This record gives sequence, C-alpha cells and structure tokens, in this order.
Amino acid sequence: MTKRSEFESFVRRLAAPAEVNRLGADIITHAVDRAAADFSPLVPADYLIKPGDEVLLTIWGSVDADLRLVVDRSGRINIPRVGPVQVAGVRYADLNDTISRRVGQQFRNYQLSATLGQLRGVRVYVTGFVPQPGAYSVSSLSTLTHALLAAGGPSGSGSFRNIELRRAGKVETRFDLYDFLLNGERTGDRIVQADDVIYVGPVGPQVALIGSVNRPAIFELKPGETVADVLRMAGGFNTVADRSRLAVERLEERSSQRVTQIDLPAGEGVAARNGDVLRAFSAVDAALPVGRQTKLVRVEGEVLRPGDYLLPPGSGMSDALAVAGGLTPAAYVFGTEFNRESVRVTQQQNYERALRDLEVAFSKSANTQRVASADEAAAAGARNQSIQRLVDRLRELKPSGRVVLQIDPAAPKLPELALEDGDRIFIPPQATSVGVFGSVYNAGSYLWKQGATANDFLQLAGGPTVGADAQSVFLIRPNGSVVSARQNGSWISGRDLKGVAALPGDTIFVPDELDRTTLTQDLKDWAQILYQTGLSAAAFVAVGK
Repeated sequence: MTKRSEFESFVRRLAAPAEVNRLGADIITHAVDRAAADFSPLVPADYLIKPGDEVLLTIWGSVDADLRLVVDRSGRINIPRVGPVQVAGVRYADLNDTISRRVGQQFRNYQLSATLGQLRGVRVYVTGFVPQPGAYSVSSLSTLTHALLAAGGPSGSGSFRNIELRRAGKVETRFDLYDFLLNGERTGDRIVQADDVIYVGPVGPQVALIGSVNRPAIFELKPGETVADVLRMAGGFNTVADRSRLAVERLEERSSQRVTQIDLPAGEGVAARNGDVLRAFSAVDAALPVGRQTKLVRVEGEVLRPGDYLLPPGSGMSDALAVAGGLTPAAYVFGTEFNRESVRVTQQQNYERALRDLEVAFSKSANTQRVASADEAAAAGARNQSIQRLVDRLRELKPSGRVVLQIDPAAPKLPELALEDGDRIFIPPQATSVGVFGSVYNAGSYLWKQGATANDFLQLAGGPTVGADAQSVFLIRPNGSVVSARQNGSWISGRDLKGVAALPGDTIFVPDELDRTTLTQDLKDWAQILYQTGLSAAAFVAVGK
C-alpha cells in the first residue's frame, strides 16, 4: 500500500470518521492487486508485428499445415516448402494477405488463417515518484498505464497528472490519469516499445473537498483550476448538500482567520490554492428552530377528522385540534397521549444507559458472591440466569416518547404546547373503569364510581395477597403520571392510597413482596429506576424546556 502524505493524514483527521484518499488511489490499489492475473488482451488491427512474436499459421485445402512460427531477428518467419516471409513491421490486419501472397507462389486451392500467439515482451523503465522504480518486462501490447501499475502507480508524493512517456530521449506523450479516471479518456495512453522510459513527476498542488459531495477526495490541480473544477472532479454536491456555500480552510491562513466561507455560485470562479480544504455542508443535519419548522403532526382518537396534518411554523396544540375538526363529545382530555420523537430519542438513550448500569451492578454482585457448597453454587447460577432473562426482556422494551401532560382532570382542553415535527396526539374516549392488577386476589377492571378512592377499588379486587408489598402500591393516571404509596411517607414505612381519589382510566398495581436482602430485591429496585429514569424523567425535562 502506498504511504500517505502528510496532507492526506491531515485531511483524514478533519474528515473523520469518513475516509478520504487521493483521487485514483483506490483504483490504483485494486489494479495493482490484480497485476498477477494473466494479461491477454485482443490484438488491435494496427499492431505492428515485431521480432520475437509468435505467428500461429493454419493452412488447409491442397496442403495441410498447422504451424507455430517465431519471427526471427531479421523480421521473417520460415514456412516449410514455402520459404521465408518478411512480416516484421506488417500490420496485424494485413498479416493474412502478406503470408497468403507468398504461399500462393507455391500452392493453389488452399485457405489459410494467421493469428498471433505469444507476443514478444518488451523491457521498459519506470522512474520518478513511484513506489518501486526500475526495469519491467511487459507484453508488447501493454500501454503506459500497464507499466505504471506494475511499478505500483504514483506514490504518495507522485503526480497523477504529470506522467511522461519518453522514447529515444524525447517526450513522446504526456499523460494525465485524471482524463482516464474522470472522463474515461485514454488517447494519451500509448502502447509502449522496448527501452521506453515512463517518468512520474512530483505531485502538484493539492486541494481536498470533504463533506456532502458525491466523491470526497484529495485532488491534484493544474494551473488555473478553480473551485468549480474541484466540484466537478468531486462529482458535484450530493442530494442533501447545502449548495449555497463552502467552507475553506487555508493552510497559509491557519495563524489568522483559519476558516472562511465561499458563497456559491458567485465563488465558483475563485482559484483553488495548494493546501486548501473545502467542506460542503449537509442541508438536513442541522435542525431548524422550532419556531421556523413546518410540522407534520398526527391527530388520532376522538376528533372529527383524524389524520396527518401539515401545520405552519409556530403552530400549537390547539391548532392541531382545530384542523382535525375539534373534539368529539366522547373525548377524554385528561387521558390524552402525546408522543414526541425528540423525547423518544432521549428516553432511549437514558434507558440504554440505565440497562448498562444494571448489568454492571449484577455482574459485580455475582462476582463478589461466595458459595460454600454445590447447592449454593447451583442456586446462584439459577438466580443469575433468571436475572439475565429479565434483563433481556427489559432490553426488548422500547420507549414511546410519551410526554406527561400535567393538566387538571376536569380541564376541558389541552395545554397550549408548541408542536414539533413528528408529534402524535391521541385523544381516547371517556374511560368508564379502573384497573387493578398485580398481587391481588381478583385482578381486573372495575366500573368507575364518582367519589370512590383508589383503596376502594383495591378492596373490590380482594385487597393485597399475603405475598404483596402493600407499602409499594402505585397508581398510574390516564395522563401518564404516577401516584405512589411512598410519595408522602418515609422510604421504610410508606402509606396506603386511602385518601387518593380514583379517576376514570386509572390503573392500580400491587407489586410482590420480595426479600430485601437478596439480589432479587435489587432487581426490583433497579426495574423501578429503569422505568422512571429511562421512560419518564426525559419526558418531564422535555416539557419543561
């Protein structure tokens, strides 16, 4: 692999994590890797026969012959019963006619076919800024680029645009690899001859273009090339690019202003300077301020016209309900579910962080636990497997991005909250029941009754079982908020929910009582922390912004 130049290393640091190379470096590398493959191209019609080439001659009719003849140093092949035939310097397209005329002097009523077999190799010299300069034997059909690739292509300090083919002390042609790489043009890629010298000059001025373009790379410049030429060599902007500007970092200005901006298209004619690093920006990475965003919002549930709506910047909750036709008489405003994508992303990050902390805590506990017998070891192994299964189940949970709307249960309308793109509003129908689940005798849903408390519904379910943790009962409101028996009591004693009024759609949950001295209790505590930290805290923070 060709060693990178200091400029390449500098640009790669600026473009990280993306990998940026010189234009053509990848193609050269892949071509060199395939250099060991057999090189057997078709012989062009204008190829001139040379001494050392092999001619495959087949004659049939009045005479039959199948011959492999090598052109000798005098440029002739010797055909039995015919004699020598001068073929050196003959075009391949004329080889059949040349041999046929000579054979026709001896025979009649025949046909022949003359093709080329093994071609004579030629020795050329590759010098200059290449990884492996020296003499190379190549096929007589090889071109300048074939010989150049055999030497490893231009080195990190070698030019892709200043390559000379020297013959008999004179420059036969100058070849610009960019013509081939960018345009597929090979007119300057001449077939080499014996003792040709291929010289690769030092690299010229270089400019890098990174960011939102189709081909981020380092480009070698010729005199007079501009920013527009660099953009063309990079394939232009990609689909999501901001086409109005480029940032340019100039090495010669690193001690002063360092980075400047080129406004497009006015700045396309600006001359690119050696060492410039141009950066194209994405038009989608940076989010607009909420006040300037057009919002695509989904409104579902108890509205007259549920669906997706495109709202102008500055729209709020009331605007979304208005375009959806307003609430139906059956709407239960307090139970509204409001989901936000930005909150979901934050919740997911917090949830994954909490899961990682949970796994670390379990791992430390398992490693420090001592066992004195095989039975204890088996019990510890079973316990660890149970914990791992629960962690796996927790990992399958995905936060929804729900934001708890802190409104009064009797509020007739939703709070005026500025909307973001992707928000979802779901207004459920009026609830008529209260759910009681967990460690109770008869879990289920019970018809809501005006004035009833949470404890009343808990008693309808038979109350907590013997194995219930009655001091940790909690109630989930329809708006997503939580009321816990521990909120107004101490962490040790807690309190019940006798004085808490039950609302339509409430869910009461009674957890199991677990041994607080075991790892299983730690698991329960962590599960509560996961829920509250990963799924709820981010929502409250987002609303408070």
